[in-house]
Amino acid sequence: MNNPRMTRATQLVLRELLADPAAEKYGLEICKAVGLASGTVHPLLYKFENLGWLESRFETIDPSEAGRARRRFYRLTPDGAEFARDALAHAHKPQRQAVPLRPFASMGSSTPPVAALR
Repeated sequence: MNNPRMTRATQLVLRELLADPAAEKYGLEICKAVGLASGTVHPLLYKFENLGWLESRFETIDPSEAGRARRRFYRLTPDGAEFARDALAHAHKPQRQAVPLRPFASMGSSTPPVAALR
């Protein structure tokens, strides 16, 4: 099975889904929980569903009576939860390095050049 690229967005969405793997969550609910835009989250949900990691369904409401569009609910499949946990366990977690590549003192100044501030 092809695993998705484990970008930061992918990891955030998978963690949110794994918080309660049996729960159904709708797309905008996931967007709000992870702090990402719909245009980032929904393509990931589509990709996870095509991989078989998620199943989805539309709620059964009358949009005109509810005053809003139907929501599409997503839930991890049992295999999907296992694949998601495994993918997160093997995801690369970059380490931030606080040391600049060129210390400013080596350039004869104690202040950073303007280009380093951008």
